Amino acid sequence: MSVAPGVAEVSRTSRVLLAMAAVAVAFAAADTYVVVLALPDMMTGVGVPIDQLQRAAPIVSGFLLGYVAMLPLIGRIADLRGRVPVLVMALVLFALGSLITTVAYDMPSIVAGRFLQGVGGGGLVPATLALVADLYPVERRGVPLGVVSAVQEIGSVLGPLFGAAVLAFSDWRAIFAINLAVGLVLAAAIRALAPRERVSPEPRGCRHLDVVGLLLVLATFASATIVFLRPSGLMRDLTWGQLFIPFAGDGRWLTPIGAITTAALVLLVAWCWFAPRPLLDLRGWSRVLVEADLAGALLLAAALGGVILAFATADPKVEVFSPRGRWYLLGAAVAAVAFAWHVRRAASPLVPRGALRRTPAWGALLVSFFVGAALIAALIDIPLFARTTVYPDDQLPAALVLVRFLIALPVGAVAGGYLIRSFSPGVVTAVGMLMAATGFVLMTRWGLTTIEEPIANVALVTGGLGFGLALAPVNAALLAFTDDDVHGVASAFVVVSRMVGMLVGISALTTIGLRRYYSEQLEVPPVQEVCDGKSRCKEFSDLLRVAGIAQEHAVFWGAAGCAVVAAVLALVLFRQVRPTRLAARDVFTGGA
Repeated sequence: MSVAPGVAEVSRTSRVLLAMAAVAVAFAAADTYVVVLALPDMMTGVGVPIDQLQRAAPIVSGFLLGYVAMLPLIGRIADLRGRVPVLVMALVLFALGSLITTVAYDMPSIVAGRFLQGVGGGGLVPATLALVADLYPVERRGVPLGVVSAVQEIGSVLGPLFGAAVLAFSDWRAIFAINLAVGLVLAAAIRALAPRERVSPEPRGCRHLDVVGLLLVLATFASATIVFLRPSGLMRDLTWGQLFIPFAGDGRWLTPIGAITTAALVLLVAWCWFAPRPLLDLRGWSRVLVEADLAGALLLAAALGGVILAFATADPKVEVFSPRGRWYLLGAAVAAVAFAWHVRRAASPLVPRGALRRTPAWGALLVSFFVGAALIAALIDIPLFARTTVYPDDQLPAALVLVRFLIALPVGAVAGGYLIRSFSPGVVTAVGMLMAATGFVLMTRWGLTTIEEPIANVALVTGGLGFGLALAPVNAALLAFTDDDVHGVASAFVVVSRMVGMLVGISALTTIGLRRYYSEQLEVPPVQEVCDGKSRCKEFSDLLRVAGIAQEHAVFWGAAGCAVVAAVLALVLFRQVRPTRLAARDVFTGGA
């Protein structure tokens, strides 16, 4: 383990650069759940009936698939070509996905847009975590790692609030139009702050303005906008309206304007491939993809995608994953075996051999999985509990209950970053997860009105502080026991582990909770036997609410168990990890 040269003193520009990257991470994380309130309007906007909610699942799972499946590849590219180029490219992909989503007119187009948003948003996380390791010496990484981890989790919950705020003044397309603007502004800011020589992987005269490439981009953008939005004025015009008449069938791309857009896109790609000074060096990035092991990345993406689809298509009322999900899991297992075989034979594999060989390194992935499984219960089921008990008809106040948890989480993250300077990351992680487990146990004591009482804050603050304490130590242990040239791909895997843990956790815990709900519901008398007047109808409603509370209590107990497992694993697997202050001293004194 060594300290990178020049990181002893972090410049003001580097701190601003890291702050911009952290803002980008938070904004992309918010986009994961921004569709919670907007989903019905998005369905209507792309022609899906509101009573066919199951058809809208790809809008959510498409983003998650892009976010998780491409993370290892992007992390590896960040190791090979630098953190800043990946940050800029990820933001450009995020903005492109936002643009496609904004103008989407059918389900394939909106899913494609959400997938690109996921790829771009997910790529920001490993590059930012690796950037922390580049900029800060080992004894000073704790706090910035905690901040980056905290803003990622906060963004996940601020997404629905951001969506609600925009929907109060505009429609769902405005959400993604804002994403487009923010993504491009952040990309420009990070590019301006970065050293000029690190902006692109293969800088073939990129300092010169590519006028032809810029004109092709504008032409492609303009024609594609017309294809998607189909302005009514043009369509009704006798001359221009012929651009929208299909050659065959009824597809928008089989029209003259669609053919023009396709031709402009082909010319743009050809120019960026063959031109000596292109706006976007596609040939250089293609070499980067090959060097980063694109084949291995696709095999791993297939394995992760199978897991995501298996649980995302499940009906938790019946089982953890659906019968079709079993085939997804089988495909994931086959892809995982093929990936393992590929890694053993490839000359330059996606995961360099021995990159995660040390126990704290692969242990961080395991701990992160159970942290994610527990954390998702707080992010989803605390607002659900509020809606079940106090706010049955208003989602926004129910979501705001989680603010108390969120205020404590970043405080705990900063505290955890400081504590690992004096205490082992394993101890800090274990204490944090035991605090989180305690918070969940306290939540199992909540009743019909507890959420409005001050005592509820004890569980929320305890849980938020606990999760915050655990975020930085897990990342610090991973970075301390991996080499500098694999920090990007290693950080990607720890994020993947947490996201998969969230997905598996919410599916399993929701199934457990619903079974408890149905068990309690069997004891509720039929409505005709109870509801013979207003007071009796209220009694029946209260009985159903009690069954709903029992469901959430079961979820909280399961989340507490996941938190305890994470604590035990951290104590066992991180026992080799010393406080960062002592570890830094070892670097300069030659200690073990």
